Amino acid sequence: MPKLKTKSSAKKRFKLTGSGRIKRKQAFKSHILTKKSKKRKLRLTHSALVHKSDEANIKEQLRLK
Repeated sequence: MPKLKTKSSAKKRFKLTGSGRIKRKQAFKSHILTKKSKKRKLRLTHSALVHKSDEANIKEQLRLK
């Protein structure tokens, strides 16, 4: 059976942390920034962790299982 390829879109969007959790970027920071407050944009800059219920699906896309 051939090797399974990872999903290129998932490969670009997610990174694994040292403890095995999955890191992601925050959404809503690409455009229409004039109406968003400085505080809100600063919070959106930082990365976040993927929710536990979504981890299995993303690990499947990254072929980590």
